[in-house]
Amino acid sequence: MSAKPYVGRFAPSPSGPLHLGSLVAALGSFLQARSQNGQWLVRIEDIDPPREQAGASSLILQQLEQFGLYWDGSVLYQSHHLARYQQYIDHWLHLQQAYHCQCTRKMIKASGGVYSGTCLDKGLLGDHYATRLHSHAAIYQFDDLCYGQVDIPAAIAEEDFIVKRRDGLYAYNLAVSLDDAEQGITEVVRGADLILTTGRQLAIFKLLGKAAPQYLHLPLVLDEHGNKLSKQNHAPSISSKQNQRLLLQALTYLGQTSEAGWLELSCEQILNKAIANWRLTEIPKNSMSN
Repeated sequence: MSAKPYVGRFAPSPSGPLHLGSLVAALGSFLQARSQNGQWLVRIEDIDPPREQAGASSLILQQLEQFGLYWDGSVLYQSHHLARYQQYIDHWLHLQQAYHCQCTRKMIKASGGVYSGTCLDKGLLGDHYATRLHSHAAIYQFDDLCYGQVDIPAAIAEEDFIVKRRDGLYAYNLAVSLDDAEQGITEVVRGADLILTTGRQLAIFKLLGKAAPQYLHLPLVLDEHGNKLSKQNHAPSISSKQNQRLLLQALTYLGQTSEAGWLELSCEQILNKAIANWRLTEIPKNSMSN
């Protein structure tokens, strides 16, 4: 039986333009897909309007094209698939695999910081509650292609986690899992800050009865204080004038080597050489907690 064709993806949220950290994630997922003659999809995770920046989706796509990071097929916008997410939630509620919860973050923090199933048997009804997925099969560990065996703390693994927030917005773990399944993603390549959420996504795949993708978490780009570069930390947008230099800088963060003279090449030429020289074993590891 032959292996399934490789399908990877880059899935930014439109909370601002790409910065160096998100370029590293995009480049790593692109090189991993192309080195295996696979598909590379782009998905815009636009399900949290309060955090989104007007025009960011279009700008992100322009920035990817600016570096020669061209995707396959059509871009999937999560905001176009809310009805599908709700269908799964309704199905799980009907089967009592999910339930409504009235607990606030303040309440959970006051009771020790971990949700303990307070609302599991309350039978709450209505749209003004959060929805939690009941943890029938906790995932305590998984194998990552960069970090090896990753152990997930029991408090995270066993918690009934939110799939729809009390404000009506769908949770990241729900949407990302359903879309990875829908698009046939065979491998998820992303930043190491998301590594501990993987257990919850694997739990959803198990509930769906579908084969989960492999996972490859990439090193984070940190600032001078050791904090992750992020839009929330006001990381500067990548320049539109130093494409080749920024590509080579991103390659360096991924532990990949380049040669003298690459700076004089086009982005397409740099990417072709980077694909040919791509080595997973050279990717460095850094802290997953930053």
